Amino acid sequence: MITADQIRSLIAAGLPCDHVEVSGDGRHWYAVVVSSAFEGKRAIQRHQMVYATLGQRLHTDEVHALSMKTLTPAEWQAQAGR
Repeated sequence: MITADQIRSLIAAGLPCDHVEVSGDGRHWYAVVVSSAFEGKRAIQRHQMVYATLGQRLHTDEVHALSMKTLTPAEWQAQAGR
């Protein structure tokens, strides 16, 4: 079974990330991903970029479901009130 740390590592290895959080129950996962690579991208494009980092794990059901929030560093700062 894949772990939150493994998913976090896969995302961070595939995207230049400022911040990655992953939580879940072993089957259903939630991620917050902050990356400058998301600049100028629509939400669906951002999600596709994150899905690409997980590769076959999505197709083999190793990662059954992944909900996510994808933000640029500026959006992350604005949201956090920083």
